[in-house]
Amino acid sequence: MGQKAHPIGNRLGIIRGWDSNWFGGNHYADKLVEDEKIRKYLAARIAKGGVSKVVIERTLKRITVTIHTARPGIVIGKGGQEVDKIKEELKKLTKKDVQINIFEIKRPELDAQLVAEGIAKQLEARISFRRAMKTSIASTMRMGAEGIKIMTSGRLGGAEMARSEQYKEGRIPLHTFRADIDYALGEALTTYGKIGIKVWICKGEVYGKRDLSPNIGGTSSASGKGGRPEGAAAFGDRGGNDRRGGGGGDRRGGQGGGDRRGGQGGGGNRPGGQGGNRPGGQGGNRPGGPGKR
Repeated sequence: MGQKAHPIGNRLGIIRGWDSNWFGGNHYADKLVEDEKIRKYLAARIAKGGVSKVVIERTLKRITVTIHTARPGIVIGKGGQEVDKIKEELKKLTKKDVQINIFEIKRPELDAQLVAEGIAKQLEARISFRRAMKTSIASTMRMGAEGIKIMTSGRLGGAEMARSEQYKEGRIPLHTFRADIDYALGEALTTYGKIGIKVWICKGEVYGKRDLSPNIGGTSSASGKGGRPEGAAAFGDRGGNDRRGGGGGDRRGGQGGGDRRGGQGGGGNRPGGQGGNRPGGQGGNRPGGPGKR
């Protein structure tokens, strides 16, 4: 076939709600263009704020903008100063009354947009694309996703010929409408051209009627308060609940015997560590004496 339906657009009205909620009437086109301006402006304005999506709702005289972010502290600013600035700037842009709400994303590893942006940042910092993809897959699966697929396309590793590579783990049933699949496209602006990153994350299946309100499942942060709210999610990898590890949370070791193949905790799977799985570790799974390196 070859024609790919957008996984989110495909599920609209079934298990997904819309990111813009308003009645257009005769001015539908103007409102649509205004929504796009707001989203583009916020993406540039809070580029480091870990913004996943912007939900826009309208009444007759007011626009309510809800920002879903993994770093509410950055978006809110000290004592709410940053939010007030953004509010005034959006008022100038739209010439309407604007209200801003901030929703905190508790687990950024399960948000496709944030995962794609994280990989893009790593590629821009010249980290190997395979390593970036595999670490993202590991941290997402660790947070309890049912499956994840990541595809990168472009001049990977600076190669002359553009190509695409993908890695996946778990299940991503794209044809199943009740499967809650989050999808995002990110771009890394490298010195040798753009590299596109596509991310699909399956979070399980939805049975029964779902509330399609766009802000469902988020945690609201008071937009007047400064700093990071209690329990705010830090963007990036977390230690802790690794299915395969102990206390350290990392697949490759950590306290408490993190490595599946290693011996008693401590050294992980690097050379010479106690219980490592390379030559020379005490109790490693390959031949070797007590630590040659």
